[in-house]
Amino acid sequence: MVQRTCLAMVQTAPRTLEARSLPIPEIDEDSALLRVEACGICGSDYEQYEGVLRAPIPAVPGHEPLGIIEAIGDRAARRWGVDVGDRVAVETMLSCRFCSSCLGGNYHLCDDRRIYSYIPLSDEPGLWGAYSEYMFIHGNSIVHKMDKSLPAEIAVMFNPLGAGYRWAVEVPRTGPGDIVVILGPGQRGLASVLACKDAGAGTVIVTGLAADAKKMEVARALGADHTIDVENENAKQRIREITNGRGADIVVDVTSYAVEPVAESLSYVRSGGTIVLAGAKGYKEIPGFVSDKVMMKEITIKGVVGVTSTGYEKAINLIESGRAPLEMMHTHNFDLREAERAIQILAREIPNEESIHSCLIPNLA
Repeated sequence: MVQRTCLAMVQTAPRTLEARSLPIPEIDEDSALLRVEACGICGSDYEQYEGVLRAPIPAVPGHEPLGIIEAIGDRAARRWGVDVGDRVAVETMLSCRFCSSCLGGNYHLCDDRRIYSYIPLSDEPGLWGAYSEYMFIHGNSIVHKMDKSLPAEIAVMFNPLGAGYRWAVEVPRTGPGDIVVILGPGQRGLASVLACKDAGAGTVIVTGLAADAKKMEVARALGADHTIDVENENAKQRIREITNGRGADIVVDVTSYAVEPVAESLSYVRSGGTIVLAGAKGYKEIPGFVSDKVMMKEITIKGVVGVTSTGYEKAINLIESGRAPLEMMHTHNFDLREAERAIQILAREIPNEESIHSCLIPNLA
């Protein structure tokens, strides 16, 4: 008998996920059906779970899908260069392809963009997120074929690693010999370490809190030259010592909600240097931000949102090459029905648990 429904976790209210049986959708010539192998979990999953993102409810969360093509339309197969049975990494954003941003090559800034995980269940066919056994892949998606021999929990790192390449390398143009300070040792901070080292950065410095001791240890193992505990060390002084008083060429802020690092970064960066703001702050004002420092030091400040195909491609290349010890970043696999626990562990709501990179795996034995 052909399977007609699948298990999906549906967010029905802030901090509430329900297991539901949902119809498996039919596809057309331009779409595909994905059998989800894994879905990565990051800080924005927690923000959606908490309700602070004002995402539509009810909806199926999950914006980092990795899976196997179960069915695909002929036009979609030709467009994406994949077929039934192929493993693919699915990009988060759906663009319209026709607005000025899309036509200008900035599809991630599409005027009418939609994001997997943030599309309501009422918008047919409903399976718009990867907290599910199956997921609908819209014709405007971008997918990347991946090696099926890799463990799913490693292959699904394409998303945070893609962010590392775009935020810490492509946008600030990090190159050989550069001194880079990364604020925050979460999964995207650690991904930024790998990306910067892969780009030839000369010195990588990672800052974090006392509670981040394990993550800082992983940062050093992944190639960070220095780590700084900002609660017990004078970060400004340490960075000046490490850089011989010059400051960093590039500072990348991947911290979430904490506004202090934004103002502090002005003291970490050298004259003529670049600051990249990649951590959402909940639209809070930045106390202590002195614009004269930006002017007098001719600092370039760039904001980044999302990842583009070049970042994903570099991430997939790194994953498939096997040249980085990615298993050091991965800490947890969870079954779909454990989604709430997975999010709560990531947010440090459950004592004696430390999550760096984790993922949901449907039907985990």
